Formats: sequence, C-alpha cells, structure tokens
Amino acid sequence: METVSRLDSTPGGKRGPPAWDTETDSTREIKTHFRVCRFIMETGVKLGMRSVPVATACVLYHQFFQCVSVTVYEPYLVAMSCIYLAGKVEEQHLRTRDIINVCHRYFHSSSEPLACDGAFWDLRDSVVQCELLVLRQLNFHVSFQHPHKYLLHYLLSVKSLVNRHAWSRTPVAETTWALLRDCYHGTMCVRHAPQHIAIATLYLALLSYGVEVPVGEREWWQVLCEDVTKEHIDAIISDLLQLYDMEARCT
Repeated sequence: METVSRLDSTPGGKRGPPAWDTETDSTREIKTHFRVCRFIMETGVKLGMRSVPVATACVLYHQFFQCVSVTVYEPYLVAMSCIYLAGKVEEQHLRTRDIINVCHRYFHSSSEPLACDGAFWDLRDSVVQCELLVLRQLNFHVSFQHPHKYLLHYLLSVKSLVNRHAWSRTPVAETTWALLRDCYHGTMCVRHAPQHIAIATLYLALLSYGVEVPVGEREWWQVLCEDVTKEHIDAIISDLLQLYDMEARCT
C-alpha cells in the first residue's frame, strides 16, 4: 500500500519524525486525522461494518493519538488496527486479510488483491502488533458509550411531539444520523458526552429545516437530557461546523 509502505521496520508501525514546517504542524495533524477517519468510515462501509463498530474504530484512533504523536506512528496502519480491534470489541469480527485487501484497494482502486507473499504477512504482522500497541496505550479501556442509542430514543420522542406532516416532509432523522457520523471525523466525539452530541445533532437538524417543537415549561432538549445546557449544544455545533470547514480544506 502506498501509504502503509512508508512504515519502517520498527514493530508497531513506528517511524521517524517528518520534516514538517513547525508553523503548520497543528493544521497538518488535524487534516491528517480528518482524512484517516474518512478512510476508516469508507473502509468500514466496504467491509460491511455496522455504524457502531465504525464509530468505535474512530474513537480508538482518536484516543490513541491523544496519547502519542502522529509524527511517531503511521496513522493509516493505526487506523487498520483500530478497525480490526473495533470488530472484536463490537462483536463483528473481521478477517485481517479482508481488512488489508480493502485498504489496499482504497489506495489502488484498479489493483488485484494482494498475494499471500512475504510482504502481505509482514503487513499482517504489523496490523496485529499495532493492535496490541493501541490496547496497551489505552490501558485496555476499549469499550465506549456512543450517542447512537441516545439519538434513537431522542428521535422517537421528538417525532411524537412535532407536527407529523412537518416531520414527513423533511429528512430530519436522516440528517441527524449524517451529522452524528460526521462528528467522528474529529476529536469532538471523545471530548463531549454522547448524550450531548445526540441532542446537539438533533437540535441542528431541526433548526436547519425549520421544524418547531412545542415548548412547555422547559425546552425539549432539557426534558430529554437534564444535564445538557445551551452552552453544550452551541459548543458541539461549533465543533461540527469547524469539521465541515476542515472538509472543504481537505478536498
């Protein structure tokens, strides 16, 4: 693989520091993580992974690079190992050969599957060793709460409150799920509580389509999640909009 081939022979995909301009290191890191998480999501779709295992892979990736520098470890190799580990954590086991071949096709769309030669087995060993590195770095804490189950509950609750014609005319649910998926491109998925992310994505979707929820003594989001505040919602939406800005800069 073109990207993974940059690995040196150090176990776990460790590599020497690149010659980056110090003024742009932070921006480059953010762009790298954005691109790699997009890689995780697209690879996950091709592997037939469910949404929660893909989300777990992204969280594993982000948490790993909160502990170490992206200049030390090859991010795409770490991503492959996170996909492999997430399949185990979420009980959707994937074969390393399938992961390697799909990732290879991601970078070389017209190529044939990799032959089971020495290079393939070296890459497979690197994926497995890097998986152990991720586990050790995260102290084997690899089970996470995701916003998905909260969002499902919130969508059903809000749907019962709003005008059914307004709900059926607008893709609020589809948009909310799409917004939630996009949250995993950045570290906001590990910096905010899962309940708050679910509320904020639903809030933004409703606001975008102008769907109004009847107001009682408290706002609908206060009823559904007692500890969320407007400041939490605004912060999450701000983080999400910054991700969309990053997407435009990465294309």
